[in-house]
Amino acid sequence: MTLFRLDERLAGDSLEIGALNLCQIRLMNDRRWPWLALVPLRPGAVEIHDLAQSDQDLLAKETALAASVLKILTNCEKINSAALGNIVRQLHVHVVARSPSDPNWPGPVWGFGQRVPYDEEALRLWTDRLKAAFIPYFS
Repeated sequence: MTLFRLDERLAGDSLEIGALNLCQIRLMNDRRWPWLALVPLRPGAVEIHDLAQSDQDLLAKETALAASVLKILTNCEKINSAALGNIVRQLHVHVVARSPSDPNWPGPVWGFGQRVPYDEEALRLWTDRLKAAFIPYFS
């Protein structure tokens, strides 16, 4: 049996918030956008269709939950969700809160400028807020 291993790039670019029934929730370390990555804890999954149907359904529910949490916490205008995987092949879904005041609005966040990491205090505050919002759903 193959054990789940998080892609090194995802590990380096994000911080774990917690785990739902299917996905690990990670905060992307880029303060330009409130940005989560949901990583299904299924070894070898590259595409959504690699998951069993029940896991596909759960991924949709967990993505919607993450979108709702970001919407509530940020009061954003729009949520962008995508599973791109052109650079990091491990299946993961980006959930990004967007507003007209953010950089590159209305363009995509991917490939725009350079990542701006959170400072230590802002990272702690944001992760605390996210953990508090997700805690009823953690597995």
